[in-house]
Amino acid sequence: MNIIKQKTTMVAALLRSVPVAMTIIFIIAVVLMNFLARITLVSLPWLALNAGITVSWMSFLFVDIVTRHFGAKAANMLSIVAIAVNLVVCFVCVILSRVFDRPSLDMVVGGQWSILLASTIAYIVAALTNNYTNVFIGRRFFRQNPDGRKAFAFRSYISTFLSQCVDNFLFVFLAFVVFPNLPGALPVRWTIAQCVGASVLCAAFELLSEVIFSPLGYHVAQKWKERNVGQEYLDKYCPNGVLES
Repeated sequence: MNIIKQKTTMVAALLRSVPVAMTIIFIIAVVLMNFLARITLVSLPWLALNAGITVSWMSFLFVDIVTRHFGAKAANMLSIVAIAVNLVVCFVCVILSRVFDRPSLDMVVGGQWSILLASTIAYIVAALTNNYTNVFIGRRFFRQNPDGRKAFAFRSYISTFLSQCVDNFLFVFLAFVVFPNLPGALPVRWTIAQCVGASVLCAAFELLSEVIFSPLGYHVAQKWKERNVGQEYLDKYCPNGVLES
């Protein structure tokens, strides 16, 4: 019970520390990823793309900013909070689909459990990959200046591309290869070639988005540092610096 209380207190301090608007945008992006992922935009023999690609880069840009300012543990905790909110949203959607017999509603939430489970597994693994890779690169290659523009760019680019490959492949493989064979799952099937093509192309697109928007991310992170954003959390949980947390 003490461990649960400590973790709860830690998460509460983090949520007070991170600007509310940024947290809300992050959570909305994670939720939207799940709903848009069921919509296939491109379906070719060697490639398939779903609409989740349009917002997924936003969540990873946010966690890169959080990782840089608060550390990997903080980014992991916020990712878990976003997943928890997403679970609640999906639960509400399932209840609505059972209470109201509307074809239009079923188009939105039908087969949602398979998308939800695949997305949750993929996002957890990808978030851990992204956050710890980001910190590892800072420790290994930018120890002298981990907060510099160049360090932020390289940490973000490499961690984003690697984690997005993991996220995309795990998600589409589970959602469109493994789960369609189970009762009640979304009946959309992809081939392994489509999964591989999608994971690489989506990761490249999301990396491009990161390159375009990373100056904004760096600017936000610098402003947080200048204004001592989240000093309560940093003083209590990162006394030796975020790279050591």
